[in-house]
Amino acid sequence: MERADLVSLLTPDGMALLDELAEQGSAGDIVATVTRLRKAGHDPDVVAAALTQSRLRVRGRGKFGEFADRMLFTQAGLEQATRIRAAAMHAGRYLANDLTKVADLGCGIGGDAMAMAAMQISVTAVDADEVTAAIATHNLAPFESAHVLHGSAEDADLSDVSAVFFDPARRTSGHTETTRLSNPDDYSPALDTVFDVARRYPTGIKLGPGFDRDLIPADMEAQWVSVDGSVVELMLWSGALARDGITRAALVLSDDGSPEMTASEDSPDEPVRELGAFLYEPDGAVIRARLIGDLARAVGAGPISDGIAYLTGDSESATPFATCFRIIEQLPLDEKVLRRWVKGNDIGTLEIKKRGVDIDPAAFRKRLNPRGSRSATLILTRVGGRHAALVTERLTDQA
Repeated sequence: MERADLVSLLTPDGMALLDELAEQGSAGDIVATVTRLRKAGHDPDVVAAALTQSRLRVRGRGKFGEFADRMLFTQAGLEQATRIRAAAMHAGRYLANDLTKVADLGCGIGGDAMAMAAMQISVTAVDADEVTAAIATHNLAPFESAHVLHGSAEDADLSDVSAVFFDPARRTSGHTETTRLSNPDDYSPALDTVFDVARRYPTGIKLGPGFDRDLIPADMEAQWVSVDGSVVELMLWSGALARDGITRAALVLSDDGSPEMTASEDSPDEPVRELGAFLYEPDGAVIRARLIGDLARAVGAGPISDGIAYLTGDSESATPFATCFRIIEQLPLDEKVLRRWVKGNDIGTLEIKKRGVDIDPAAFRKRLNPRGSRSATLILTRVGGRHAALVTERLTDQA
């Protein structure tokens, strides 16, 4: 969204159009909708801006639920925005430590600041991009304890805050069609600035889950967070926000709760085991936090091969930190053999998972040509150092 688009949208006509589109819903012919609105005398630029926002609000429900229906977005801002449940967990940590005056530096569209303000935390949200700051102002308008400033994180006045939150921009500049930055030196604000502030104030830093572990300061708590089975972020916590004795954590958020594994350091791995009756696929947050060894000991399992993040054991053990599969059969990882197996077992719905093999599951599934009435899960991996295909029955998702 460009500045002119936002200006045209933040008018009585633009906001009325947004309300009308919300009442209409996402159904209907977009061309017919545009034609109707233009015939009604609406400015074409306002129509275009309102339709874009309407589409972004629909997408935003996946992160913000019903709150998305009154928010404004940019495409780039929505892509980086924190899911509302994770944002609530962030805000809860500040509140639990009685840190109630927070500067959110690089606030984006204001997702984390919304969660803080909803908990009566006084939050000053700062963003260097004018359009993004204006959108954050709109999104935070219902909260008296929040205010937004257009400015740089480097120049922010921290004299009246007790803690800081950072979500450095990790995409190229702009509001649409941005790309992810691979070099942390290109983040905005720069990591040097972020870490310098974190040494002086209790600070939460939201980063991508694949952030280089070698760059994590030794005195910070690193917490990987997954939501509904997908790892969505790495949170670094400093000062009073970092828990004593914890430098590694894996938090698993789902409809069933928010269990967490914690440790003082990366956990030592268990030795490789022979294939047992069950296979465990650890949650991605556990893998990123390098707590697979602790999980293995908790469920009585061990790795199926060196360097492979699948565990195997002889008994089923319920855990919220892994999906469990019953191993039915081990086959060679040979396409002809597997195609015959699929046909001979009347397989029509075929889930394919893989680790440690160079295979595209979607393309491989197509070549196996499943057309039957039964379902199965194939796990393509290495067992004891050798490629294999495991026929399995999914027993649990993350519980």
